[in-house]
Amino acid sequence: MTDAAASPGEDARWMAHALQLAARGRLTTRPNPRVGCVLVRAGRNIGEGYHRRAGEPHAEVHALAAAAEAARGATAYVTLEPCSHHGRTPPCADALIAAGVQRVVVAVEDPNPQVAGRGIAALRAAGMTVDIGCLAGPAAALNRGFFSRMQRGRPWVTLKLAASLDGRTAMASGESQWISGEAARADVHRQRAEAGAVMVAAATVLADDPQLTLRPAPDGVAPPDRIVLDARAEVPAGARVWADDGARRFWLTAEPGAAPSGVHRLTVATRADGRLRLDQALAVLAAAEVNAVLVEAGSRLAGALIDSRLPDELVVYLAPRLLGDAALGMANLPGLTGLADAPALRWTDTRTVGADLRLTAQFI
Repeated sequence: MTDAAASPGEDARWMAHALQLAARGRLTTRPNPRVGCVLVRAGRNIGEGYHRRAGEPHAEVHALAAAAEAARGATAYVTLEPCSHHGRTPPCADALIAAGVQRVVVAVEDPNPQVAGRGIAALRAAGMTVDIGCLAGPAAALNRGFFSRMQRGRPWVTLKLAASLDGRTAMASGESQWISGEAARADVHRQRAEAGAVMVAAATVLADDPQLTLRPAPDGVAPPDRIVLDARAEVPAGARVWADDGARRFWLTAEPGAAPSGVHRLTVATRADGRLRLDQALAVLAAAEVNAVLVEAGSRLAGALIDSRLPDELVVYLAPRLLGDAALGMANLPGLTGLADAPALRWTDTRTVGADLRLTAQFI
């Protein structure tokens, strides 16, 4: 007995459940994408799974193991095209074929050039019905960092700022701890975990000696990559950002040279003013399999990123206090001469976090 094709509404319902499963891997799958799979037969869930971390079985393998022999003739709902190549694990397309699955509903094609339609072609060549595009938007959004790395050759960039109600990020003296409240700072740690990488300028390290870790560290979640932009290689070997806690640590400088033990020192070209080429910095990080990065920036780095049109998203924690005209602004954008030149954004989320307001917008 085989499963009949479901209605579009049923397909969307099961794919939505597969996306919920995929989201369970938000903090653990990097550099792999987050993927969920549900096997359905006669309108009943007979097996499900999600990809938990790189090197471990993919979502389809977990779902097939749960379904066992009942998978024959079933429909598989997969949030990303099943892989067709041997990576850390065998091809999932082969596993679906071997299990006798009749129909596969795929939310979105895999942008990885090693897959890129080959998994779907293999399924169809084996006689399966394959439908593509069910909840494609949410599926791509769940893996926006992976898609960015594969399609654009750079990570998804979220620029994070904490500011007063009048848009100031620090006093004229540089004092900024703490503009935002405890709940907002805890939310930043969650954002670090989800991005999987956090980046700062050398000036921040020299001024504050931050750890850039997760506090508290969730069980089973690897510490985020720590990235320092430091054209003149000024950050000392004893800086806390270089502490070996299992995180990958990247030191992006203008010249090759020695680095603290375990730190990856990567060379990036400079601009005429001696500052690092930020587009090249992101390309170097993509080559190191960084999918997404949370940039915790001061006004100079924020301005340089925005001026280069590199951030994808802006997250501002707005505190209910006023710092005055002498305090430092959010982004140094000296080249703007008129409103027509100002970068435009669209709001995607607004919510309170403790006593603060968290504003999220994407650059357009």
